[in-house]
Amino acid sequence: MDSPNSYRVTHLITTRLTQGPSGGDLFDRITEALRHQGYIIINDVFSTQQIQSLFIDIKKTASEGFRQAGIGREQEHQVNPFVRRDRIHWLDMDYPPTRFYLQWSEKLRKHLNRELFLGLFDYECHYAHFPKNAFYKKHLDAFNGSSNRRLSTVLYLNPAWQPSDAGELLMYSPDDGTVLQKVTPTFGKMVIFISDELPHEVSVTNCSRYSLTGWFRVNGTTAVNIDPAA
Repeated sequence: MDSPNSYRVTHLITTRLTQGPSGGDLFDRITEALRHQGYIIINDVFSTQQIQSLFIDIKKTASEGFRQAGIGREQEHQVNPFVRRDRIHWLDMDYPPTRFYLQWSEKLRKHLNRELFLGLFDYECHYAHFPKNAFYKKHLDAFNGSSNRRLSTVLYLNPAWQPSDAGELLMYSPDDGTVLQKVTPTFGKMVIFISDELPHEVSVTNCSRYSLTGWFRVNGTTAVNIDPAA
């Protein structure tokens, strides 16, 4: 059974490490990287066929329409084009094209709770589309103590991405604000990081940029607040 206790990783190593320890089980690599530096960048999580199937589905979904992303949650939610200009499509947990991905994410949640006592309660995700000139300014993933997102995952779905396309993910040191990583959104690359501690942003993109982005959340239920809301 997952531990109900939440353990917050507070001592992050702020050196320029690009990946977790080599060798060993993938979940163990992720665990150790999160424990010691707060993030990991991986290129071999899913097969090429699986990534291609997600790319085909996100392109089909984009043609049917995404909605403009906002900031904040529930009553505090608002669209602010000065902060972010991406478009999103929320995914149901039973959505067939992403079933393999969600099953993998659930196994990872249980593993991290067992090894790091993070108290991860559930997972939510959406397809994200950054049109040309879109961005998301520097921020943390936290909502004033309600339904807080503890850990973010980003799986990039951009075939033939070029350096001139830009749209990199920048992760910053929580101590001095220096750049820890500049991550190119190349096809099949995955980033997992403690997003309520590591400030991050998406730089301006020069062409359409696609990803499957998700968050592991902790249960923020209190005497006056039910999380998640009914």
